[in-house]
This record gives sequence, C-alpha cells and structure tokens, in this order.
Amino acid sequence: MKIGFIGLGNMGAPMAKNLCRAGYKITGFDLDSTQSEKMREAISVVSSVKEAAANQDVVITMLPHGPALLNVVADIVPEMSPKSYFIDCSTVDINAAKKVALMMEASGVHGLDAPVSGGVSGALAGTLTFMVGGSAITLEQVRPLFDIMGGRVIHCGEAGAGQAAKTCNNMILGA
Repeated sequence: MKIGFIGLGNMGAPMAKNLCRAGYKITGFDLDSTQSEKMREAISVVSSVKEAAANQDVVITMLPHGPALLNVVADIVPEMSPKSYFIDCSTVDINAAKKVALMMEASGVHGLDAPVSGGVSGALAGTLTFMVGGSAITLEQVRPLFDIMGGRVIHCGEAGAGQAAKTCNNMILGA
C-alpha cells in the first residue's frame, strides 16, 4: 500500500515514521520545506502536495487549520484515484470537515475525518486516540493504519462527527 502524507510537523512526522517502520512506503510533503527536509532520511519527500497525492492508495493529512486543509484538498483531489482513501487527522472546524467529505465523495475517494488526541508523545509512541467521522466500512478498510499510529480508534458517526467529538474533548480538557 502506497501512502502520501501531507503535514510533517510535530504530529505528522512521527505518525509517518511509525507507518514507515511498519513497512509502508511513504511519500511526504510539508507546507514548511524545513519540515520536509527533516524527514528526507525516513521517507520519500516530494516538492508539492500534488506529487504527494498522485498514485497513492491512501493520503493522510495533518495540517494546522481548516483553510490550509481546504486549500490542500482542492489541489490533491484531481490527483487522487477514485476508490483511494483520504484520512484527515487535522483538528479543524466541522464545516471544513464536511466540505472535504463532499469533495472526496464527488471524486469517488473514500474519506474520513480523524482528529487525534494524545499529543506529540502519543504520536511518537503510536498511542494516539483517533475520533473518526465517516463510513464505518471505510474505517474498517484502513483500520490497520490507525492501529499502527494509535492505541484507540473511536467511530463517532458520519462525516464531521470526528471533528465534533474532538471539539467536545477539547472543551472538557479546557474546563
């Protein structure tokens, strides 16, 4: 299985490395070129989001906010094969997650919103908790990837439900 990973920062880099250690071929890109360079020894680094998404079975994103996610998705959707998988692990607003889901559905790509809890230490250890929105069938098809990157996977419901659960989680932690 070939995986494109977009977003190689504090969270994305260890997630990508865990997948690489498990034997997956990772093609990566970060919006910050210095982050991409730090990963060059572990994965195949490319110079654009389009290259990271082209000809991949799965594309995973870990981006800083909704506008970045929407821009990246607009660029990669034409590069993705129908029937491939898209997993967004960013923490973004619910509306952005739903827009992404509609874009993926229109292109024939199986999409999930799967924000994480567990911080950098959880990303390093592969013990993140994923709160997943989208099809339960799609989740089961890519569950082995979640099992490598995390310790718990919770299916929260339809597209956007993962982001809703993450928002609630953050509110509880903040209280």
